[in-house]
Amino acid sequence: MESSASARNRDGAGGSRISAPALMGIRNLELRARAVVEGFRSGLHRSPYHGFSVEFTEYRQYSPGDDLRHLDWRVYARSDRYFLKKFEDETNLRCHFVVDQSRSMDFGTVGYTKASYAATMAATLAYFLHLQGDAVGLLSFDERVREFLPARHRPGQLRHLMLALEKPAGGTATDLAAPLKRLVEIVRKRGVLVLISDFLAPIDRLENSLAQLTASGHEVLAFRVLDPSELQFEFQEPALFEDVESDRTQFIDPGAARAEYRRRFEAHGDQLKSVCRKLGVGYHPVRTDEPLERVLLEFLQERGRRRQPLRRRESGSRGGGA
Repeated sequence: MESSASARNRDGAGGSRISAPALMGIRNLELRARAVVEGFRSGLHRSPYHGFSVEFTEYRQYSPGDDLRHLDWRVYARSDRYFLKKFEDETNLRCHFVVDQSRSMDFGTVGYTKASYAATMAATLAYFLHLQGDAVGLLSFDERVREFLPARHRPGQLRHLMLALEKPAGGTATDLAAPLKRLVEIVRKRGVLVLISDFLAPIDRLENSLAQLTASGHEVLAFRVLDPSELQFEFQEPALFEDVESDRTQFIDPGAARAEYRRRFEAHGDQLKSVCRKLGVGYHPVRTDEPLERVLLEFLQERGRRRQPLRRRESGSRGGGA
């Protein structure tokens, strides 16, 4: 692994960033998520950045009945008095991560696959939200739903989610339509749905599925995960290329095919982005060589911009189901 100095770079909003290769060198998924979140939170406290739900602006003195999880023990150590962080936008979310584990995600040229990066992304965001007291759940899929965990905030939930994410990609085709249709059926209470996929699937079917999700009142965010080589197709030598989902092989000269490949690939991405914009879905392209702190920051900025009324208003509802 890289040294701590070479593994990190600096960013004004998020503080120190762990490079993606260094992060993915950590074998345990939960440890990877924790490393990103702790680094991000540490950097945030030193940052002038403002504008999303985790930014606290002042403290207030503890009153009986307050949630003890928001006590600031560092302030207590200095003053011997109990103070709580007062947040700008205190919301308790219900968030499901919808993670693609089809065979196309089992591709990677940077030392790890898109599936591993996507699982780490979901784990990182889930870990962060769990620390805030939000309910997190998971739906993983390939051509069908593989795992479903209703969004909850209770002991053991995060561990179950991590274990499900650690299962390897092993399906065949990427069928977004069927899993998203199933999601509409089983997630009745509206909340945030975070789709993590390469979205290498027919856009027309995806549009119908996304429309059903947004019509159900969910706030939908789409993170498109791609390997750098997929974006540029910078292979040099003619070779047999295999479609990992159909197992079909074809001899291709990259030099002759590169321009047409890029044209089609960019057209597919533009179409996906247009559909997301039309339906009000937050669209975020992500390269697997990018630090995950940036993804976490984009997620929080998106939530801050939207600020939809997704609070739980039912008393005693923390820890409820889907």
